[in-house]
Amino acid sequence: MFFHDDELQYPVEVEEPNPAFARMLQQAIGGVEGEIRVFMQYLFQGMNQPPDNEQMRMLLYETAMEELGHVEMLATAVAKNLEGAPVGMREEFAQDGAVNAAMQGYLPRQFLSAGFGAMPEDSQGNPFSTDHVYASGNPAGDLYANVTAEATGRTLATRLWEMTDDPGMKDMLSYLIARDTMHQNQWLAALQDLGDPEDAFDHLPVPDSFPQEEENQEFNYEFFSTTKEPTDNPETAWTTGESVDGKSEFSFGRQPGGGKPNLPSPDPRAYNDPTE
Repeated sequence: MFFHDDELQYPVEVEEPNPAFARMLQQAIGGVEGEIRVFMQYLFQGMNQPPDNEQMRMLLYETAMEELGHVEMLATAVAKNLEGAPVGMREEFAQDGAVNAAMQGYLPRQFLSAGFGAMPEDSQGNPFSTDHVYASGNPAGDLYANVTAEATGRTLATRLWEMTDDPGMKDMLSYLIARDTMHQNQWLAALQDLGDPEDAFDHLPVPDSFPQEEENQEFNYEFFSTTKEPTDNPETAWTTGESVDGKSEFSFGRQPGGGKPNLPSPDPRAYNDPTE
């Protein structure tokens, strides 16, 4: 079960309302880099943990609930940037309609569907999608996805920080940026905790539980060059030397080739033939 408290996780203040910035904040709510995404991702990862992995379950649940608090903060920020807008701006909005409203910076549905409030959408008005919620059941794979989510989320928050001069918004975003710093580090620490504490990549390749002798041994550590003309090994960190997982040596080569596709003739029942 879950509980709710009326208090925000961190103060949210807006000194100068900015409807255009309210629209930008929507990306941090319902965008692919946003807080709904990480809340859902961590929640479902936590629910999918086996009973003997209680510590990981609690880590995921605790962070999921924190992220839900971030959604609440951002929704409050959107409402304050819209609700505090000058009356003249609203009158112009009503007179000129949705198209001009979008040009003025409003996301029309913030008014039309939410009455000057936040929506579970991105900055372009696209509804939140679970397409980028990753909960594979493999802890290592999921933790890498979590690091990526926090990295892209922190990048978005820093860009929003650059886009505003409002002290309250800068303070809120500074807090969210700081939490993304912590979350990146905690997921990396959890990854290291999965295996040998002295070997940060002990869990590679993911899933490490698959018998690696069953994969093609000729190509499992070879970097493929896809240029048309053959090139020399550039001698980079991923084309030469020991592999990151310490299980082989990197090499440099070209795609092996498999001949032209030999597709079956079209099934007449599919009516793929353009003529009789």
